[in-house]
Amino acid sequence: MRIHNIYVDGTGETHWRDIEVQWVEDRNSSRLSARLPANGIIFRETAGDYDLSWHPAPRRQYIINLDGGVKITASDGEAREIGAGEVILVEDISGKGHLSKSIGGTMRHSIFVPIE
Repeated sequence: MRIHNIYVDGTGETHWRDIEVQWVEDRNSSRLSARLPANGIIFRETAGDYDLSWHPAPRRQYIINLDGGVKITASDGEAREIGAGEVILVEDISGKGHLSKSIGGTMRHSIFVPIE
C-alpha cells in the first residue's frame, strides 16, 4: 500500500516521495501495519472550485481523500493528482509549501489525522 509523502528539504524546497506501508501482522485474511501515532481526526469538505496559492501544511498529518480529487504541486515542480481512497502524509510545515487545486470541479471530502 502506497502513501504519497510531501516533505521539505534543508533549503525549504518541497518534494514528493512514496512510502510503502510495512505489514507486521496477518490476521483473519488481512494484513495489518503497526499502530501509528495519531492525535485526533478532522473532517473536511472543500469546494469544487478551490485553487490555493503557495502554503505550508499547518501540521504533520495524514490526509485520507474520500472522494473528489486534488492536484498538489511541490515547489520543485512535481505535481500529483490524488484521487478517492488515496492517502497523503504532509510534512511540509515550513519552507515554500505547496499548491492545491481542485480537479474535476466536484466537492471533495477528506479526513485529516494529525500526528503531532
